[in-house]
Amino acid sequence: MAKIILSTHQKGGVGKSTLTFNLAANLRTNAKVCIVDMDSQGSLLNIRELSEVPIFSSNDLNNVINSDYDFIFIDTPPYLSVNLEQLCNLSDIIIIPTKAGILDLLAIKSTIQIIKESNNQDKAIIVFNMVKPNTTLTEEIKNQLVDYDIKVSRKMLSDLVAFSRSVVLNGVEENANAQRQIDNLTKEILTIVAK
Repeated sequence: MAKIILSTHQKGGVGKSTLTFNLAANLRTNAKVCIVDMDSQGSLLNIRELSEVPIFSSNDLNNVINSDYDFIFIDTPPYLSVNLEQLCNLSDIIIIPTKAGILDLLAIKSTIQIIKESNNQDKAIIVFNMVKPNTTLTEEIKNQLVDYDIKVSRKMLSDLVAFSRSVVLNGVEENANAQRQIDNLTKEILTIVAK
């Protein structure tokens, strides 16, 4: 049975789609993976012709779940609050990507509330994404997240151009720093999913 990895945050611009793609792309040579793009904008659907990872629309979710994939990554739009509880229940892990910003901290509260209302907080992990170098803001935001009682990943992804380009290059293999970061995060996610 496939492990389902949900990426969600009620705020746009936190890198959900890029993170989802990079995690899936990082596993594609060792496991059968796919992505379901729940966003009506179809950010990931728009690149499926270029992608080495199969990408499906939300209409295909039930068929994909009943197929023989090892990992199914689900990318949500920032406004999917109606179906989010159901997706949380379906998932083995819920990744909440966030940037280290004050507005991101305020917006994450509504995402966490939905996850807690569905009683899935033990599956959730906050991942700092697009982290700026040489700033104390990330640590300040991380310290404030303690109040939400949701696990925070030890691994963070930097604001590297390699991650932005990754969707057309099918990953970040050409950039050692980006590859190391996505490898470390992938290992952490797989460890949690295996529990």
